[in-house]
Amino acid sequence: MHFMQSLQQAWIRNNSLVCVGLDPEPAKFPAHLQGRPDAVFEFCSAIVDATADLVCTYKPQIAHFAALRAEDALERLITHIHTKHPNVPVILDAKRGDIGSTAQHYITEAFDRFGADAVTLNPYLGRDSVQPFLDRADKGVILLCHTSNPGAADLQDLDVGGKPLYQHVAQIVARDWNTHGNCALVTGATWPEQLAEVRALVGDVPLLVPGIGAQGGDVGAVVRNGRTASGTGLMISSSRAILYAGNGEDFAQAARKATLELRDTINRYR
Repeated sequence: MHFMQSLQQAWIRNNSLVCVGLDPEPAKFPAHLQGRPDAVFEFCSAIVDATADLVCTYKPQIAHFAALRAEDALERLITHIHTKHPNVPVILDAKRGDIGSTAQHYITEAFDRFGADAVTLNPYLGRDSVQPFLDRADKGVILLCHTSNPGAADLQDLDVGGKPLYQHVAQIVARDWNTHGNCALVTGATWPEQLAEVRALVGDVPLLVPGIGAQGGDVGAVVRNGRTASGTGLMISSSRAILYAGNGEDFAQAARKATLELRDTINRYR
């Protein structure tokens, strides 16, 4: 199924704008998983199985797996999601960006090796670095626009012809690059005014919104400034607050409770 169709259906079916980031850190795993040879897969798959009816998408971060030499666990995790929860799409958070044969290898990595439904990209090499991904019309292409970190303003807010660079990115993506309707933008929860400006520029293009929870973004401001007229259009990402909500053998149920609380908080503002 097309990524955007799957996402839209998950918004409605699960009544949820929650994206759970899968960022495994074994030092934070419950004691009973510490040292187990397949702990990364066991931990992440348990979180998925406990929350799949409460989310609109999952977002595994590739560096968290690669640093642990756990790429095999990532492959199996995405296969597990597709097999057991086939209506929940998976975004590979990789922030790739390159040209030519390297871009083609990144496509093979994200979509053919790992089987992701969408991938995050850095657009700053220009359209030729993104075009091979755009051509995979059934896959989501999620481009950095205004990120959640404090340093985002260093470059993304620079004045370019009378408006900040991130607004140019938003307009170019929505107007010129989204010919297959498979683009989305990353816009941080920590910049609610900029989030509203991006929404005004891009219409109903989906926004992936990191930065709530540990980074201090306000859920109400995100929903008010980022939702579409239909009350959807957002993938509001939370990682640590859900993954590590509990540290006992009931960690997955603690994650479910945290996900449910976030979903319900978001929905109160919708």
